[in-house]
Amino acid sequence: MKLFLIICLFLVHSIGAQNTLSWEEGMESPEATLKHVEWMTGHWKGEAFGGITEEIWSPPLGGTMMFSFKLVAEGAVSFYELGHIRELDGTLLFQLKHFDGDLFGWEEKEETVDFRLVKLEGDRVYFDDFTLERISDQEVNLYVVIENEDGSQEEVQFNYKRQ
Repeated sequence: MKLFLIICLFLVHSIGAQNTLSWEEGMESPEATLKHVEWMTGHWKGEAFGGITEEIWSPPLGGTMMFSFKLVAEGAVSFYELGHIRELDGTLLFQLKHFDGDLFGWEEKEETVDFRLVKLEGDRVYFDDFTLERISDQEVNLYVVIENEDGSQEEVQFNYKRQ
């Protein structure tokens, strides 16, 4: 069950979520640059899914901000993500790939999981079913819609503190 939740973590669409927005056909992404998300730069830690979560974000360089994510549960790596937010066609695109604890990829070689930019609002950046929220310079929330085994969907909050 735990692995199923993790696999579905970034592959589903929102229904009734309060802190996320879904991309709908016909929408256009707002104009944006990496200046809108550069506050994510740094080393962040939190807790989720019964373990420790860690994200490391690089400062903007070459039109992208690169990140890595790690979930450690019961003393072992459950999975990693590697990705970036990049400037593309005057807006932002959030892309990532998943890897298990032995670095075997989940997606096909040529595939990425993509989240289009939906909206910018204050200290929140809304991608498709994935939201970045700045609480302060030392704390952020990430919200993502996941699908449970029974097919129901829920929004999960990841609270991170700067390290």
